[in-house]
Amino acid sequence: MPAKTARSLPEDVRKRLQVLDKDGDGLTDEECVKEKLSLVHGYLKADAQVQLSSLESKLKKEELSVEGYLTKVKALLGQELSAENGELNGQANGCAENGEHSDDHNGEAAMESQDEGVKSPGAAKPRGGRRSKTEGDAKKSPVSSRVTRNSARQPTILSMFSKVPAKRKSDEANGVEEPKAKEEEEQEEEEKSQDEKRLKIESEEKPETKDAAMEKKPVPPAKTPPPKCPDCRQYLDDSDLKFFQGDPDNALDEPEMLTDERLSLFDANEDGFESYEDLPQHKITNFSVYDKRGHLCPFDSGLIEKNVELYFSCAVKPIYDDNPCMDGGVPAKKLGPINAWWITGFDGGEKALIGFTTAFADYILMDPSEEYAPIFALMQEKIYMSKIVVEFLQKNPEVNYEDLLNKIETTVPPAGLNFNRFTEDTLLRHAQFVVEQVESYDEAGDSDEQPIIVTPCMRDLIKLAGVTLGKRRAARRQAIRHPTKIEKDNKGPTKATTTKLVYQIFDTFFSDQIEQDDKENVTKRRRCGVCEVCQAPDCGKCTACQDMIKFGGSGRSKQACMKRRCPNLAVKEAEDDENMEEEDVLPVKITPKKMSQAKKKQSKSKLSWVGEPVKTMGQKDYYMKVCVEEEILEVGDCVSVSPVDPSHPLYLARITALWEDNNGKMFHAHWFCRGTDTVLGESSDPLELFLVDECEDMQLSYVQRKVNVMYKAPSNNWAMEGGMDNEIKVIDDDDGKSFFYQLWYEPEYARFETPPKVTPPEDRKFMFCASCTRQDEVAAQQTPRVEEPLDLEHDSKVFYAMACLRGEQYRAGDGVYMPSDAFSFNVKAASPVKRPHRKEDVDEELYPEYYRKSSDYIKGSNLDAPEPFRVGRIKEIFCSKRGMSKTSEPEIKLRIYKFYRPENTHKGLKGGYHTDINMLYWSDEEVTVDFKDVQGRCTVEYGEDLIETVQEYSSGGHDRFYFLEAYNAKTKSFEDPPNHARSVVQKGKGKGKGKGKGKGKSSSPQEQQEAQDLKPQKLRTLDVFSGCGGLSEGFHQADIAETLWAIEMWDPAAQAFRLNNPGTTVFTEDCNVLLKLVMSGEKTNSLGQKLPQKGDVEMLCGGPPCQGFSGMNRFNSRTYSKFKNSLVVSYLSYCDYYRPKFFLLENVRNFVSFKRSMVLKLTLRCLVRMGYQCTFGVLQAGQYGVAQTRRRAIILAAAPGEKLPKYPEPLHVFAPRACSLSVVVDEKRYVGNITRIGCGAYRTITVRDAMSDLPEIRNGASGLEISYNGEPQSWFQRQIRGSQYQPILRDHICKDMSALVAARMRHIPLAPGSDWRDLPNIEVRLSDGTTTKKLRYTHPDKKNGRSSTGALRGVCTCAGGKPCDPADRQFNTLIPWCLPHTGNRHNHWAGLYGRLEWDGFFSTTVTNPEPMGKQGRVLHPEQHRVVSVRECARSQGFPDTYRFFGNILDKHRQVGNAVPPPLAKAIGLEIKQCLLEKMKESSAENVKQENVYMAD
Repeated sequence: MPAKTARSLPEDVRKRLQVLDKDGDGLTDEECVKEKLSLVHGYLKADAQVQLSSLESKLKKEELSVEGYLTKVKALLGQELSAENGELNGQANGCAENGEHSDDHNGEAAMESQDEGVKSPGAAKPRGGRRSKTEGDAKKSPVSSRVTRNSARQPTILSMFSKVPAKRKSDEANGVEEPKAKEEEEQEEEEKSQDEKRLKIESEEKPETKDAAMEKKPVPPAKTPPPKCPDCRQYLDDSDLKFFQGDPDNALDEPEMLTDERLSLFDANEDGFESYEDLPQHKITNFSVYDKRGHLCPFDSGLIEKNVELYFSCAVKPIYDDNPCMDGGVPAKKLGPINAWWITGFDGGEKALIGFTTAFADYILMDPSEEYAPIFALMQEKIYMSKIVVEFLQKNPEVNYEDLLNKIETTVPPAGLNFNRFTEDTLLRHAQFVVEQVESYDEAGDSDEQPIIVTPCMRDLIKLAGVTLGKRRAARRQAIRHPTKIEKDNKGPTKATTTKLVYQIFDTFFSDQIEQDDKENVTKRRRCGVCEVCQAPDCGKCTACQDMIKFGGSGRSKQACMKRRCPNLAVKEAEDDENMEEEDVLPVKITPKKMSQAKKKQSKSKLSWVGEPVKTMGQKDYYMKVCVEEEILEVGDCVSVSPVDPSHPLYLARITALWEDNNGKMFHAHWFCRGTDTVLGESSDPLELFLVDECEDMQLSYVQRKVNVMYKAPSNNWAMEGGMDNEIKVIDDDDGKSFFYQLWYEPEYARFETPPKVTPPEDRKFMFCASCTRQDEVAAQQTPRVEEPLDLEHDSKVFYAMACLRGEQYRAGDGVYMPSDAFSFNVKAASPVKRPHRKEDVDEELYPEYYRKSSDYIKGSNLDAPEPFRVGRIKEIFCSKRGMSKTSEPEIKLRIYKFYRPENTHKGLKGGYHTDINMLYWSDEEVTVDFKDVQGRCTVEYGEDLIETVQEYSSGGHDRFYFLEAYNAKTKSFEDPPNHARSVVQKGKGKGKGKGKGKGKSSSPQEQQEAQDLKPQKLRTLDVFSGCGGLSEGFHQADIAETLWAIEMWDPAAQAFRLNNPGTTVFTEDCNVLLKLVMSGEKTNSLGQKLPQKGDVEMLCGGPPCQGFSGMNRFNSRTYSKFKNSLVVSYLSYCDYYRPKFFLLENVRNFVSFKRSMVLKLTLRCLVRMGYQCTFGVLQAGQYGVAQTRRRAIILAAAPGEKLPKYPEPLHVFAPRACSLSVVVDEKRYVGNITRIGCGAYRTITVRDAMSDLPEIRNGASGLEISYNGEPQSWFQRQIRGSQYQPILRDHICKDMSALVAARMRHIPLAPGSDWRDLPNIEVRLSDGTTTKKLRYTHPDKKNGRSSTGALRGVCTCAGGKPCDPADRQFNTLIPWCLPHTGNRHNHWAGLYGRLEWDGFFSTTVTNPEPMGKQGRVLHPEQHRVVSVRECARSQGFPDTYRFFGNILDKHRQVGNAVPPPLAKAIGLEIKQCLLEKMKESSAENVKQENVYMAD
C-alpha cells in the first residue's frame, strides 16, 4: 500500500466534522463514529491506520465489545484531529489541496514537484526491459486511441470497426507531447469559455421562471453538499468508496520492475535493445488504479485529462504472455502517474485492448484485481456498448430509441466480461462516451453520407442523457494518429423498381429543385458557432478544404470542412424538420384566393358581334359569336385574360355566354385553375389545368386571345395500360396557347375528381354554365326548407310533414342528432370533477422532483373531451305564422322528445361503462329546437319491436340506436316506455322515412332491401408493407376486400399475417424484387408463389415506411437519390403498373409535411398524371373507436369511372388537443371533408373500456395462453372478444424490466397523472439483491432555485450555468439522474414512467413500450408493470382472436406498426358506399334505357 502521511483536511470535510461534533446531526453514537471514520480515513497517519486495523480485528474476534471499540476509536480520532488542527499547514507532498478542478489548475504544479524522471513523457526516460524490435513493431497500431493528461476528452474507438489489424505509434511518449502542453492548457481554457458561452445562450433563450410560492416564502440557508475527495471527486461518505488494500512485500517500483530479467526477451549480451526508441510494452494483470489518497477510482472519467495523479499496482508480464493469471508476473507497486490511457481495436474477439502510458512504459491491461473488477467492468461495458450502438446504427440508421434499447437489452455480453446484461441504465450511464464514438464514426465518413448523429435514435439519446456535442476534438488531435476509413455497411434498400412514368416525374422535378436548393443553401447558416467544432480552424486536408480558394481550390463546392461539421446544428435541424407542425409556425392564408377576386388588366381590343342575337332576355341580347381583334370567338371557346401583375401567369377561362347590356359587350367566364394554384404547387405539369367551380361576368375587353384547352379523357383500356406510359408530357410543345385538363378540383378539401357530367338543356345552350348550376344546387341543399303543409289548426304555427336540410329529408318520428348544447337534462349528472392533481403539502425531502409538476393538465386525460350528440325524436315540424309574412326564409322549428344516454342519468359515467354505447332511454321531456342546428339523422328503435337481435341491428351500420326502458328524471327511476314511444316507431316503420342519402344515414326498409340486393363484390386486394395485417383486417370487417396477396419483408410480421389470413399469398421479400419480376413477365417468384398479374388487383393498400428521408432537411443530390429509391416511389410504381380501382396510402401524420410537403405533392402529382382521382387528409384513430390517440395521413385515389371516397365522419368524441387534423401546404390550410369537427355520435372509448377485464399479471409475465377469469364488462370488451365463446386469452404477456426499472415502477403512485416526478428519493433493496442509492443534489439550480427546506435542486454543474462535469453523474438511483439533469430543457420530461389513467386514453401505441421512451406513459393504471402485448393490441382495436408471431418484442412491434382495424373499417365502409352509389346509378341508367326501348 502506498505509504500514507497525514495531509490537511478539505474545507467541506472540516465543516461536516464540526456539525457531527456539535449535535451529531441526529445520528446515533455508532453512526456518528462510522461517518467520521469514512470522512478522515484517507487523511490519517500510517501509525493511526495500523491502530485502527488492530481495533477492527479485535472487534471481529470479539476480544473487544462494541462500546469499548467505539470509545477507543473516539479517543484515537480526537487525538489525530487535534494534532491535524495544530500541526498541518494544508500542503502535503508539494501538492496544493484543491477541491474544485474546474476552477483551478494545480495539476502542473503537482507534476513539477515529482522527481525529474516522472515529470513528463518528454523527459529522458530510464531504460526499460529489453525486447526485440520485431516483436515491438508487431504490437504497434496507428488506429489506436489515446487520451493523455491535459487533453480534453476520452478516446475514440474507431479502430474497433476496422477489419484489418493496424499498428499504433506512441508519439506522445516520445517527446512529441511536451511542446504542446501550453497549447493544450490554453485549449482547455478556451473550451471552458465556449461551454459557458453555450450555456449562457441557452439560458438567455429560456427566461428564468420562479415558483410564485417560492418567492413569497423566506428561503432557508442552503444545505451543505456532501464532501467529495478533491482528487478522485468521489463522495467521501459513499459506501461504494473503496481503498486500495496495499501491495505485497516483494512488489517493485516501476524503474526496478522494468529491468527485471523476467520481462527481458534477450540475454544481456545480445544486440538490438539499444536501437529501440519507443517505450517498452508489457501486459499487466491483477491491477488496481487509485489516487494519491488510496481511493480506488476509474481512469476513464476525465481525471487523467485534468492532471489528477492516478497510480496502479499490478503483476507485470512480458508482452507475449497471454495468460492473465499472476504466475510468472513481476509484482509492481505505485506505477505511474498515468500520463495517458488508450484503446486499440478488438483483439480478434469481442474485447478491446486498453492500455496505460507512464513516463517509463506502455502497459496493456489484462485482468483487474478482485477489488478493482467492478470499476473496470464499467469501462469494458461502455466500450462494448459503443461497439453495439455504432454497428447497429450503421446497418439500421432509421431505428428509434426503443429499437436501440431492444437491441441492447437482447445482446448477451461476451464471456469473460464482468457483467451479465445490458439495461437502459447502462446506455444512459455511458451515453456521453457512446455519442462521442458516433461522432468519430461520422467524421471518418464521406461528406455526402448522412451522419448517424442525426438519426431519430441518437437525437432521443442526446436529449434524454444531456450529452454535450462537439467536445472531443482536442483529445482526438493527440489520440488518433492515423484514423482509418471505416468499412461502411452499404446494406440499404434495394434500388427502387419504378415504372417509367413515376421515374420521369421524380427525375424531371428534382433536376430543377436541387439546383434551386443548392443556391439557397449558400446563404444558410450551417453552424451553432459555440461548440469546439465550430471554433476549430479548417483542416486544409479534406476534400472540402482542398476545394476552398484559400487552399488553392476552385471554391465551387461551398462545402464546410469535414472536420467542422457542426453536430449541434445537424441534430437541431433534423429535430426541427421532423417535429414541425406547419399550422403552428407558418403564416396561413385562411382561404385560397379565388380567380374572380384577382385583379385583371383590360386590353384595348376591337370588338364586334358576329351574326344576330340568338335570344333577348330583359335588357340582355345573347350572341353565339364575337370578333376580338380579328379573331372569332364563340360560346364554348377558351380564352386567356391578362393579370395586372405581369409576374403572374395568364388567367384561363371558358366562355359560357356572350351578351350585350348597359355594361357593354360582356361574357361569362368559367375559370380553370393552374396546377400551381392547387395543392400540387410547383410539382404540377405547367400545361395542365383543372376545372373549378368559379365563374364571373366580365367585359370582353379583358380577353387577350383564344387558347386551346383539350380534355384528356381516360382511354377505354386505361386499366391495362399501366406501366406503358413512357412520356411524362401530355402536350409536347409549349406554344403558350395549348393546355389540357382531365380533372375537377375542389380547393377547400384538395380533391381531384372526374369532371361532373352536365348536359345543357337545348333551350339554354347559349348561356349554360356548369359552375353556376352546381353552386346553385349546393346553396339549395344548404338552405333549410319545409314541404307538405298539414291541415292542422293553430293560432300561431303552421305544421309540415317534411323538412329538408343538406340533401336529407326529415319527418315526424325520425331520430335526429343535435349539438351537445342544444338542450340540457332535468338531472344534473355526476360529471367528473376537474380535480387538481397537484398536492400542496408534499415532503420535498422525500419527493424532491414533485415541484416540477406545475400544470394540472394530465396527458392522456379525457376531462376536456366534448359530449357526444344529443339524440331526439321529431314530434312536430312547424314555422311561426309571424315569421312567414316576411320576405325572408321562414324560421323552421322542431318539437322533439329527448333521449337520455346512460351517462346523462343520475348514474353518471359509471352508468355508461357497462351498457352498449348505442343504448338510450326514452323520456317524455320535450324541447323546441332550430331545424338549422340539426347535425344529421339517426335511427332509434324500441328493442322489443326489432325483428332481429339488438347485436345484429347495431352491426348493420352506424347511427343506429335502441332503447328498452324509459327514464323518469323526477323520480330517478327506469320504467317501461309509454305506448306512444313504441307506437310511433311501429307506425313509422316503412313509412315516409325519406331518401336516406348521404353516408351512414338511416334509410327506409325498401331502400335497405335494395342495398342488400345491391351488395357489392369484394375487391381483390394487394396489401403492400402489410405488417401483421391491421389495414386488411379493417377492410375485411367492412366486408369490402378480399386480400389475396400481401407483401411484408419482415418475417415475424409476415408469419402473423399468414396466421390470420390463411387464404392469402404472403410474399416475404423485397417489394422492388417482386415488381421487377412481374414487369419482366414472370408468373411466379423464386419460391413458386403465383404473382398477381395486370388486371388482377382491384384495390392496392399499404403504408410505405418513409424514415429513409424523414430526418433530412433539404433536398440535395444525396437526399434526392435516397428519396428516388424510397419505398414511396416503389409503391407508386405498383399503383401505376396494376392500375387498381382504389388506392390507399397510409402513413404518419407528418408525411404530409415532410420536406415542405414535397413528398405529398409528388405523390399526388404521380396519381394525377396516371389519371386517378385523388385527395389527402389526416384522421384521428381515437374518433373511430379506439382508446388511443393516433393521427394518420391517408391518401385516397379512385380510378376513372369510380367514385372518389370521402373521409369517414368521426363516430366517437375525442380529446380536442389530439384532433387538430387540418394540414398547411404552401401557406394554405386544407381541411378534410369531415363536418363533425369536435363532435360524434358516441362517447370516447377509455382505457377502462379497453382492458379492465384482463386478469392481473406481474412484471415479465410470459404465459402465452391464460384464462380470462371473468366476463367482459364494457361494450368495447364484448365487441373485441367476439361473439364466439373464446375461453383462452392469448399474448397477455409483458416485458421483463430490469430490477431497477421494476423498483421505479413499484414506487409510481396510482393517482392519475403520476410519473417519475412522484418518485421518492430513498434507498431500495432490489430484486437482484443489490440496493439503490439516494440521488444527491449537489449544485445550485439557476432556474428552479432551492426547495422549501433550503435543499439544492441541481444534480450537475450545468444547473448553475457551468459546463457539465462527468464526475457529477450518478447511477443506480430510484430517481434516474438523467431526468433532473436535462428536465429544465425538455418540459420536465412529463409523462416518463407515467401511468395510464383508467378514464383516459393511450398515447400513440409504440413498437416497444419503454418507461423512458418517446411515449413514456406505458405503465398499467394499477399494476407495477408496463402494458402487455394484448393490452396494446386492444388499444389498437385488434380482436382478441387476432394472432401475433415471434418473441414478445416482435409482437409489440407488429402491434405498434399496425393501422388500427376500426380506422381501416371506417375507411372501408366509405369505399363500399362509393361502390353502392355506382351500382345504383348504373341500375337507374339501365331502367332508363329499358323505358326508352319500350317507348320505341
